[in-house]
Amino acid sequence: MQVKGKLTPAIQNTFYSISARGNGDVENTMYYRKLVSLAVALVLALSAVWVASASPKNNEDKEQRGLQTIEPLNIAILIQDDLVPQVSNEIGVTRDFIRSLPQGSQVMVGYITTGTLQVRQSWTNDLEKAARSLRIPVASTASSPFNPYVEVIEALKKFDNNGTNANAVLLISDGLDTSRGFDTTAAGHTVDIDRAIKEANKRRVSVFSFYAPSVGLTSRSRIAASYGQSSLNRISNETGGRAFFQGSNGFVTFNSYFNRLRETLNRQYARNR
Repeated sequence: MQVKGKLTPAIQNTFYSISARGNGDVENTMYYRKLVSLAVALVLALSAVWVASASPKNNEDKEQRGLQTIEPLNIAILIQDDLVPQVSNEIGVTRDFIRSLPQGSQVMVGYITTGTLQVRQSWTNDLEKAARSLRIPVASTASSPFNPYVEVIEALKKFDNNGTNANAVLLISDGLDTSRGFDTTAAGHTVDIDRAIKEANKRRVSVFSFYAPSVGLTSRSRIAASYGQSSLNRISNETGGRAFFQGSNGFVTFNSYFNRLRETLNRQYARNR
């Protein structure tokens, strides 16, 4: 029974008891929510760490398996020695590409420098040895070839016509031929490009090419860069290969080039089952 203006002791005790239980329930609920939030945060953090540690390995495994479904290749890796310094950062992915080649492949590594082809590694089926033979390009005009295609022809003559493997060249170059002057009207149609195409087709070698600017004209002139890309495009298209480049300004990493090259090789040299 309620007394006006005042609670009886019995009612007060009941009210305090209910309040205490209510406060306890609220505290328990808040504690439970904090505990659940902490557990969720811990799971997410552990998942992020696992993904971060697993992803590089998965990517590496995919790259290593990426070319295992194709026939073995004989491939010459030719790098122009006066390319811009940023190309030195791409040596790692180039090594990974060599290591990813199918068993039975043979690799030659050479550098196109002033007046000569510097063979760093002659033909070998030791892919690790070939990968380790890569070095950083000199990146100086002192090593600039007036004509990369003369050295390409020299490399083509090192292919064995009697081999059973498919033959290919990976030419990393600015593609510019200034041996007879800088004539934009002759872009992609110089005498030595014609000779290189003829030699490649004679020996059944497909030329794949990556464009990268040199420290000379192609890093300063869009016209020169376009001229070089046209030349690379022609020698690749007319020998059954493919040229890879993105625009005429600056430098693009080789990651996307190698991804597309792998796709092309998988289509072109698929292993017969």
